[in-house]
Amino acid sequence: MERITPRTLSGFMELLPGKQAKLEKMMAVLRDTYSLYGFAPLDTPAIEDAKILLAKGGGETEKQIYRFQKGDSDLALRFDLTVPLAKYVALHYNDLAFPFRRYQISKVYRGERAQRGRFREFYQADIDIIGDGKLDVLNEAEIPSIIYRVFRGFGLTRFQIRVNNRKILNGFYAMMGLTEKSGDIMRTVDKLDKIGGEKVQSILISDCGLTEQQAEEILRFISITGTNAQVLAALEGYAGREEMFDQGLAELRQVTEHLAAFGVPEENFAVDLTIARGLDYYTGTVYETTLLDHPEIGSVCSGGRYDNLAGYYTDKALPGVGISIGLTRLFYVLDEQGLLNPQLPSAPADALVLPMTEDPAPAIALSQTLRGAGVRVQLYGEKKKFKQKMSYADKLGVPYAVLLGEDEIAEGVCSVKNMVSGEQVKLSPEKAAQYILDGLSANNGPIILE
Repeated sequence: MERITPRTLSGFMELLPGKQAKLEKMMAVLRDTYSLYGFAPLDTPAIEDAKILLAKGGGETEKQIYRFQKGDSDLALRFDLTVPLAKYVALHYNDLAFPFRRYQISKVYRGERAQRGRFREFYQADIDIIGDGKLDVLNEAEIPSIIYRVFRGFGLTRFQIRVNNRKILNGFYAMMGLTEKSGDIMRTVDKLDKIGGEKVQSILISDCGLTEQQAEEILRFISITGTNAQVLAALEGYAGREEMFDQGLAELRQVTEHLAAFGVPEENFAVDLTIARGLDYYTGTVYETTLLDHPEIGSVCSGGRYDNLAGYYTDKALPGVGISIGLTRLFYVLDEQGLLNPQLPSAPADALVLPMTEDPAPAIALSQTLRGAGVRVQLYGEKKKFKQKMSYADKLGVPYAVLLGEDEIAEGVCSVKNMVSGEQVKLSPEKAAQYILDGLSANNGPIILE
């Protein structure tokens, strides 16, 4: 038989158990936080009819999508979680309660060029709130509070949620007589962090057909900075000239006013007029989140308000607001920069029970007692020497090894060894469980270091 050299395809991430455990902990924070705000879990199919997925996409989407034939069916792998959500809401409209709040943490697939930190298969972690006909701006204000709680749950404090409103931008461009070019302008401005103001101005003139004066006026407008109150006050100077601008300013003011009530400190939130989000379907509030000490990572959480979520699938107006975290990329970059807590327990078990007698029954009973108390236990059943058993415990990275020999059985106790400190104590099974749980609690630090 010819042997095949095992390999992982380029652009697909495969983790060793320890790192996978840390990724799972991040997912657990996301699930717990999203559930805390009343979002229902959802899992849509990874494969859809290609027509469904390409309905909202353009030429770039068609280039990136994984598409294949199966019999007479034209199929494709999902490239994001928003388009499948649009189909889902349109299909199940009569069975859902609105506003419909869902979260989804699933893999998506894009056939783009694999590069450092960019994958062809990756996890996205999304939440969306979908309204039936209308959706109050209060929902747009709640989103930053959810982002805040997620990143605090990861262990971060030095991050900033940057917020803008597309109506302000569209209204401003309407004042300048540039409505027809507003989409191209916003896609260009959205690159400001990556290519700088000089390059953006050059593209606005050469590619978007703006005059030098118009380009300078746009850059001057989006460069308004200061505290949130100062930026809003500066925007008031443009009020009263264009209805859409005034509506966007009123919505942005509402969002900022609600944030304190939602528990978001101002140091973690900023009105930023450079945030445009390049996608055309955003119609109101838009968000981007950055790690202040690591701007090179770019946005780690983005999204916004859209008013025509399912227009390709139904005549019903289904406005929504949502965010997406590119979880695989975020995890990869954090790991690469050494920001994942190396002390965080990542073993598949809290304790490894090592039988030291021929009869495994006492060790089985001990394992069941520890599990009953909430300790994750692996029972080692191999007939190996003591040194080999301890070597296995070391390689597995378990915090505790629990030894059960003839002496322990006779005394009605077990020997619990702390694999980090080397301390070993004899305790009853019940006290051993509490000893392990207390130790785990003391070592349960943040997932991410700053």
